[in-house]
Formats: sequence, C-alpha cells, structure tokens
Amino acid sequence: MALIAALLPCSGIAFAEVKRIEVGHFSAGQLDQWHTKAFATKTDYQLVVDDGQQVLLADSQASASGLFREIAIDLKQTPLLSWSWKVDNLLSGHNERSKAGDDYPARLYVVFSGGLMFWRTRAINYVWSSNQPAGSEWPNAFTSNARMIAVRGGHGLQGQWVQEQRDVLADYRRLFGEEPGEIAAVALMTDTDNTGLRARAWYGDIWFSAD
Repeated sequence: MALIAALLPCSGIAFAEVKRIEVGHFSAGQLDQWHTKAFATKTDYQLVVDDGQQVLLADSQASASGLFREIAIDLKQTPLLSWSWKVDNLLSGHNERSKAGDDYPARLYVVFSGGLMFWRTRAINYVWSSNQPAGSEWPNAFTSNARMIAVRGGHGLQGQWVQEQRDVLADYRRLFGEEPGEIAAVALMTDTDNTGLRARAWYGDIWFSAD
C-alpha cells in the first residue's frame, strides 16, 4: 500500500550529538507516539510478551493498516537503523512487484521529508519478502518515490527472531542517486489485503545510531 502518501512531515524532534535515538521502544511498553493509518480493514497491533521480552505483535487477516511515528532524524549524525523482527508465515501466490501483490508479512518504512517540495518526499521500505531473494531491490508498485529492499526473503527463518541493521544513508544514496533530506517518519506494517491471506509478525525495538 502507498503509506508514503500519508506520512508527510508535520512535526519532529531535533537531536544533536546523540549516539542512539529510540524510535520504537516497545520493550518499555511505549506505544503512545505511534499512530494508525488504515487502507483497508485494520491490522491488529498490540504489545505482548514473547520469549520474556515485551514486543509489538501484528496480526493481519486480509487487512492493511500501519503504525507510524513522526520523528526527525539526521542521517549524518545517526545513519544506522537497527531493529528485530519475527514472522509466523510467508505469503504465497502473488507478485510483490505488482499493485495486486504488494503484501508483506513484515515491513519497516523510513520516510524522508521533501520540505516545501512535498512531491520529493521519498521512502525506503525494508521488507521481509515472501518470494523475492534477500538483497533484492525494486520500485514500489504504487509510487516511484519509494523503493523496496528485501532484507529477508524466502523460507527458513519463520518463527525465529532476527536482528537487522541497515546503513540508511548509504541505501538512500544508492537507490535515489542523491543526498537525502531529513527523515520525517518511521512506520511499520503487516498487510494482507491484496492476497486475502493471514500473516502474523512481531517487531522488537527500533532505533537509529551513529557509526
């Protein structure tokens, strides 16, 4: 779904000389700064305890809604994005590169401000892909201003927690061929409205850090 269109910059927090910026501190039970954006029937998001740790559980049944947090991040200060996630199952019988198949058991968005030039708002989607190989990159099916990166792909890791880290500054430069604006928001979504299937995913803490 075209979540990028709903996440234009409205407000933010300025940081200076910060080593680590907490974006999703789910382990501390913090969810009040996250807001819902629905495109179809809502995915159910709730804080639960898994393996002794408080995390965010997403349960999607032919639904599509995301959670987003507006937050200003300067990638020159903190370019590394870290998070953990786990999926219960993958989706089958669809083409993720098409509008009809743009469903993922887990995805994490980073949305970049275009400033007054709102049409230059960009987004990177880090996804747990059901049928694209890990490391694959492709344009979002709904907008040329967003790019997809399959951080995980294929079978073999369902039911296992996986820790991720991405150099978002390097990813942006490679994908868009320019310097990024300030990050305006971070979002996550588990969606299955196109396939009509069910997916469950768990998200651990999300943060940015320095080199």
